[in-house]
Amino acid sequence: MIAEINQVYRPALILLDGMEAFVDGGPESGPKAAPGVLIAGTDRVAVDAVGVAVLRLHGTTPAVSAGPIFRQEQIARAAELGIGVGRPDLIDLATDDQAGQIFLARLRPLLLAT
Repeated sequence: MIAEINQVYRPALILLDGMEAFVDGGPESGPKAAPGVLIAGTDRVAVDAVGVAVLRLHGTTPAVSAGPIFRQEQIARAAELGIGVGRPDLIDLATDDQAGQIFLARLRPLLLAT
């Protein structure tokens, strides 16, 4: 129902704090990773998909790691409803420094995997 709820509003900016994240369990306890990233965008599906790619890069649950990111139930449903992009190749990843470019080079294959 999360995707359906998102149909009633359109935020101008979406921020995903990826400085530290639970890779399993959560939201109160479980193993954590510290990707040290902040993801910003105007497309909720794209931001969520990039977030899943970051989790995969740092190790996460088998359910989150399984299959293409755009076949994850919540992302697929949101894309189906037109809440955001429907394919990973439509996501424009950008950064302003060399460390970010290195990170994106590792992230892109996970995002684009079919």
